[in-house]
Amino acid sequence: MRPANKPDKKNIMKHIARKRFGQNFLHDDNVLSNITESINPRDGDTMVEIGPGLAAMTDQLLRSLKHMHVVELDRDLVARLEKKYEPSRLTIHSGDALKFDFGGIPVPEGKKLRVVGNLPYNISSPLLFHLAEYVDKVQDQHFMLQKEVVERMVAEPGSKVYGRLSVMLQWRYNMSLLFVVPPEAFDPPPRVDSAIVRMIPVANPLPCDGPTLEAVVQKAFSQRRKVIRNCLSGMFTEEQIVAAGINPTDRPETVGLAAYVALANLLKPAA
Repeated sequence: MRPANKPDKKNIMKHIARKRFGQNFLHDDNVLSNITESINPRDGDTMVEIGPGLAAMTDQLLRSLKHMHVVELDRDLVARLEKKYEPSRLTIHSGDALKFDFGGIPVPEGKKLRVVGNLPYNISSPLLFHLAEYVDKVQDQHFMLQKEVVERMVAEPGSKVYGRLSVMLQWRYNMSLLFVVPPEAFDPPPRVDSAIVRMIPVANPLPCDGPTLEAVVQKAFSQRRKVIRNCLSGMFTEEQIVAAGINPTDRPETVGLAAYVALANLLKPAA
């Protein structure tokens, strides 16, 4: 999704929302203020916004920041941003956030990157996993996403929506759903509710090989209606599952992060 400036409705008319980019223009001033307050930008922060669109959120953030970075795929919007801001205030990275090297943004020594944005719903999960590659360089992340996605991200074991996304992101981040944003806050309104999520990297994640954990979790949740013994058949014996502290007759959505990490470490011990 992309935010847009509310005051000038002509701007919205000039740029028609493009479905292929997942564009919905945020026009609610109260929501914009609440998001900015949640982010709490401070002078000296190195901030990067994904998908600034018509710069509604960018404008808000630059009231507290001397400079920030944005990543925008839509070339028409890039041209607008170039006309609106001096390079001294805004560095514009024209391209796909899924391929962008967030580690290439210069950050002062002792500081880390702050990432914000309205993430397009159609690429939200792949983009979250791409950003996880830079978790060691990040201070925090604040995103607007489809409410259902945020609920999956923060879900606890035993929840019907707890799954691969929950486990993999909770391994690297402490996350919280801050508040829900209704469809009428956007133009055009999406068909679903949105939500703001805060993601703060875990200081000391459980030691584990990431790709191995991903393989275990993906296999476990590929047949979530089955008991975990059957889901992981061919990857682990029942004895190994028990050794990881898991009841073999439990279902995948009841197994916690630590147990999945223990399974992964049976396959490939953490370095």
